[in-house]
Amino acid sequence: MTQRTGTPATFRRVAALATAVLATTVLSAGCGAGGSAGSDPAPSPSADPKAALLAAVPDDKDPAFRFSTLDGTDTFVGVVDPAAHAMELGLTQKVDDPGFTMAMTFRVIDEDLWMKVKLTGIPGLHDMLKMPKRWMTLDRTKLKDETEAPVYQNADPANTAAIIRTADTVEDKGDGTYTGVADLTANADVQSAFDGVDVAALGEAAKKVPFTAVVGPDGNLTTLTLDVPAGGKQKAMKLVTRYYDFGKAPKLTAPSGEQVQKAPTSAYELLNG
Repeated sequence: MTQRTGTPATFRRVAALATAVLATTVLSAGCGAGGSAGSDPAPSPSADPKAALLAAVPDDKDPAFRFSTLDGTDTFVGVVDPAAHAMELGLTQKVDDPGFTMAMTFRVIDEDLWMKVKLTGIPGLHDMLKMPKRWMTLDRTKLKDETEAPVYQNADPANTAAIIRTADTVEDKGDGTYTGVADLTANADVQSAFDGVDVAALGEAAKKVPFTAVVGPDGNLTTLTLDVPAGGKQKAMKLVTRYYDFGKAPKLTAPSGEQVQKAPTSAYELLNG
């Protein structure tokens, strides 16, 4: 569940490409496998459940917070700092042949973009691939497709508000729990949020996907879960977004000093395939 760009759907495509490039490079080099809840009372049922739920979605007035999305089989984690127009997004992927793990993290502040890559499982892999361990400043003009690069759009990285708006009605179950039915075909923004879902294969079922949302005692949306049915070759799955640690997550700043360097050619080769 993502915004149009710069979020898990885009990141999955970038990470998948990067992992494939790394795997091919490592194999060609002859390397084998190596070794926020409070004590406030729960919200009472509201007169307009849909409006109440939408009001709980993070916006630019919120403090920094963490988020995670379970998007099919991939789990993305990150931080959003609305005051700084900043977001950090990370994904870890394991490659079995050859055996190594890649953790890729992007940080974006307005239009500025940095990337950090951590490779484990094969000794000396960073040096062999000429991949720095520090933050790397990326030049968007050197990317094959700038639209694939993360950008900060708003404080709702999983596009939960757009999804909730597709529901004709939302029911307040009490204790901060809301239910509804989302239409994954409603518009381009919603459809682009589900690149991990074969919406076409779902047919009419894509227009009535049940969801459950939970609003915490602090009034913030904490989870949005969509129960996507099976369709075509795709198995049934849960898509889960979590927003948490409001005011406790670290504020995001530009990497500086010895923490950062300009991205070398190897970094662009990784991203551009």
